[in-house]
Amino acid sequence: MSKLVDANYAPVWRDLGSVAGKLYGVWFKAANKSTVWYRTDLLEAAGVTEPPKTWDEFLDDARQVSASGVTPISVGGADGWTLTDWFENVYLRSAGPDRYNQLARHEIPWTDPSVTKAMDMLGQIWGDPTLLSGGTATALQNDFTQSVVRTFSPDDGAAIVYEADFFPFPSIDGSESSVVGGGDVAARLTTNPAGEAFLQYLAMPESAEVWARQGGFTSPNKNVDVAVYPDDITRRSAEEIVGADTLRFDLSDLQPAAFGATEGQGMWGLFQTLLANPSQSASVAQQLEQAATAAYGG
Repeated sequence: MSKLVDANYAPVWRDLGSVAGKLYGVWFKAANKSTVWYRTDLLEAAGVTEPPKTWDEFLDDARQVSASGVTPISVGGADGWTLTDWFENVYLRSAGPDRYNQLARHEIPWTDPSVTKAMDMLGQIWGDPTLLSGGTATALQNDFTQSVVRTFSPDDGAAIVYEADFFPFPSIDGSESSVVGGGDVAARLTTNPAGEAFLQYLAMPESAEVWARQGGFTSPNKNVDVAVYPDDITRRSAEEIVGADTLRFDLSDLQPAAFGATEGQGMWGLFQTLLANPSQSASVAQQLEQAATAAYGG
């Protein structure tokens, strides 16, 4: 299995499947969490003809859509994970991959200026009622599904929603091609020849291509022929995952569950607090640090 993983995957996926340097699993399915969906009809009506490439262009285009009479950006804040994904993308691009790693391991505190800088950037959208569709109250009530429905609504409730596959999340401060990813790993925890053979099969591009042809599946295997994906959107998303200059796994998923993956508390709950009070980044950062310290047993 080890040789197949080395041959077919970028080193980051081997690291994610290892503990103390020992490989235990194969990442057979991946998710690109750095893409944004937008309504071409509403953006074109506002005079926006190309997807934004930078954060400043993203804000400018959103303001242009707002000026056309559509409050542009729908956020599903009732699901805390959508808010942490917003943060992770902004943080990776504004602070860089090394600080992202340090924050993921709690080697730097959540009160670090790089964290509050990213939060303040989020506040440029979350704190602006001309950009946030329905305002804070609606964003906190809408889960992710509802945020997408709002964007599709006949009354043009929004034009842009993050967490979907159309244009890459904008770069910040000249950041290189960066992707926040998620995925599913198959792991073998006991000595089992049949299990080892199965993992070897999962590590081969041929196995991923069977799934990829069916749609709704993206592989992190760099040797999968992207021609097998059934549509341009899925194909482009897969190319971004395997071709990214920098790929980092979802930061909240790397935390102890009580801090990174529990409804209403830790990162999920406190980023909802930030959404409700975007100007309070320093206070929220302090609360995040207290929650992280407790989760890590500090």
